[in-house]
Amino acid sequence: MATSLSTKCLPLLCIAISLSLAPSSHGQTIMSTPIKLDYRGGPILVQPTTNVYLVWYGEFPPEEKSIIADFFASFDPSHKESTISKWWKTISQYADADKHPATMSFNLIQFDDKEYSFGKHMKRLQIITYFKQKIDSRAMPADPQAAYLMLTSKDVFVEQFCTSSCGFHDMFTVNQNGESVAYGHVGNPSSQCPGYCAWPFAVPPMGYGPAAKALIAPNGVGLDGMVINIATVLAGAITNPFLTGYSQGNALVPLEAVSACAGTFGPEAYPGHAGQLMVDEKTSASFNVHGINGRKYLVPAIWSPVTSKCEVAAA
Repeated sequence: MATSLSTKCLPLLCIAISLSLAPSSHGQTIMSTPIKLDYRGGPILVQPTTNVYLVWYGEFPPEEKSIIADFFASFDPSHKESTISKWWKTISQYADADKHPATMSFNLIQFDDKEYSFGKHMKRLQIITYFKQKIDSRAMPADPQAAYLMLTSKDVFVEQFCTSSCGFHDMFTVNQNGESVAYGHVGNPSSQCPGYCAWPFAVPPMGYGPAAKALIAPNGVGLDGMVINIATVLAGAITNPFLTGYSQGNALVPLEAVSACAGTFGPEAYPGHAGQLMVDEKTSASFNVHGINGRKYLVPAIWSPVTSKCEVAAA
């Protein structure tokens, strides 16, 4: 029942996109091949601020943690220097059956597991077991309006990661009443598969998409790949947490809010080209949003249920 993003055929590059530009209230607009995410009538995450129970599984240096923690904090619209909330505004166009809009910001609750309690080779089911143990021990609450996210370090090998997935979200039942929670996983691809899961900051292997020069990453190839994949998983988990929200195609392997716009980061994007992006004058790193503490990030386009187009962050 897992919803994955990015496959070995590298859909960041291999999905055909026809481009046309149109004005947008909070960014440029990219028109892709006909896409319509249907609302299946189920719940989505609609708290104004959603709790994210984040597990740092493995060794993450403090600077890596701060890059990702600052990304989550940058969703808060009270941070005027951040443009991430403007990019994420498209998600507020998704609403549940009662017209409540999807969540707009996150409260990050962090947990460390430097001991690799399930080892360095993990099955996906072990991620569920991990979170269930935390909930059963009351280290984490059972919160149907929260997201449970495990990030694994570069030396951890997770089933299907880098072979058919760069990250995924799914759900599991937490009590006898049948309540479920949304959870997900994203790994650090820096040493395992940067060309698959950190494009456009790494070049895919020969035969897996158009050859193009890699862009310079503002925070490092692995971390910026994680940010892109976290954004994709978050958007799916918010708008389709229990696989009964917004999606197109097979409910078990659907296109979702961001995966419907695979490979699109800026205006004039096409397969193998991320689009027009901002470039840091000092580092030559490519990005399209500003975060808190002077951070710069590259975030993917989000499909808009209002315009039926892929909205990119304003350059």
